[in-house]
Amino acid sequence: MNAFTALGVSAALTDIMKLQGIVKPTPIQEASIPSIFKGKDVIGRSQTGTGKTLAYLLPVIQRVDTEKNTTQVLIMTPTRELSRQIFDVLRPFAIKLDIDAADIIGGRTIENQLRKLKRDPAVIIGTPGRLLDHIRRRSLDLSNVKTVILDEADQMLANGFREDIEALVDETPKKRQVLLFSATMPDDAKRLARKYMNQPVYIDVAEKAAASTVDQRVYETTKPHKFKLLLKHLNEMNLYMAVVFCNTREGAHELAEKLQEETNFVVDEIHGDMSQSQRNQVIREFEKAKIQVLVASDIAARGLDVEGVTHVFNYDIPRNLEYYVHRIGRTGRAGTSGIAITYATPEDGLLLRKLEKSISETITRYDEKGNVRRVRQGKPAKKVVIPGMYKPTKSKEHKALGHKGKNMRQKRKDKPAQKGTRGRKKK
Repeated sequence: MNAFTALGVSAALTDIMKLQGIVKPTPIQEASIPSIFKGKDVIGRSQTGTGKTLAYLLPVIQRVDTEKNTTQVLIMTPTRELSRQIFDVLRPFAIKLDIDAADIIGGRTIENQLRKLKRDPAVIIGTPGRLLDHIRRRSLDLSNVKTVILDEADQMLANGFREDIEALVDETPKKRQVLLFSATMPDDAKRLARKYMNQPVYIDVAEKAAASTVDQRVYETTKPHKFKLLLKHLNEMNLYMAVVFCNTREGAHELAEKLQEETNFVVDEIHGDMSQSQRNQVIREFEKAKIQVLVASDIAARGLDVEGVTHVFNYDIPRNLEYYVHRIGRTGRAGTSGIAITYATPEDGLLLRKLEKSISETITRYDEKGNVRRVRQGKPAKKVVIPGMYKPTKSKEHKALGHKGKNMRQKRKDKPAQKGTRGRKKK
């Protein structure tokens, strides 16, 4: 029996996945699919690139009633790129099951989307801003939605979409299934879950599915030498396709121009100063491997799922440290190996320490010549305490070890000895 079939996925869907080379569910899929089939609300936390999209798509689209001409599934994402990616993943399954689906995102003409929405597509994928725009136009009806999915909920909240999300969810029936998937789980996401979910199943495989297939490295350099070091790595490392991340749109544009002048690679850029059609064109070229090095702002940190990316370069350490996980997740996807290189200048010392703390590990550091300066370490082992060992300053640990004796030092502090009597014998 196919591993997906054992989870309840139909033969029609498993056949499509076989053609795509997908035969074994990832941990997040294995843990989530049965609960979603049962109609339970689910909070799924897992690193980027671990199969969250199929984890919710497979059971949700299998339950779509194609006889009803109503919108039954609403999927919200923080970016247009991620919406497009999800739509591309959905398309072959929707064709097989004859499910009408539409992506409703900014950067597209309203008229075209109005025509799509008149069909009442069973599955709608979109960004909160554009979806809410159609609600106000009364061109989007969510009164029959059975399942609401918030993909990359943490980023939607970080982008200030909380009010838009709540307004959209409030348009759906009170009896609906809510699925929240994300790589991180900030307090805002937890509050949103408490407001709209009913006894959700919490699935956390983030640590199990962390980017263990990605070789993370930090190269210590200086601002004047950083570009030369990037050139050296691009030329000397056996890369196939690479993404180079910058913190700003201007920085991405300038770096792309310099790389086009200094290298023989086909280099292009993607950032927020480009129109949606321009960004889509760049992504299509990158997917076809016509672009070897893509210089990007964090607009591509999520929603860029392209096979063949062997290297990720953090030309700048992200100011929002959560983006680090999403950046390096562009490589090492679906069990393949990848390399993620971060350039750190002396000014980045504090930020680098915060980054390592946020991922609970020390990244191996190298100097500009490639010599190891500090070896990567795992999480520190817990301190071993010998039972019965006296702990004068840690009374709780002392008691937890099973020692039933009293803490005599604490007793002496509570009741100090009388002056002049210590050490004397009674007459």
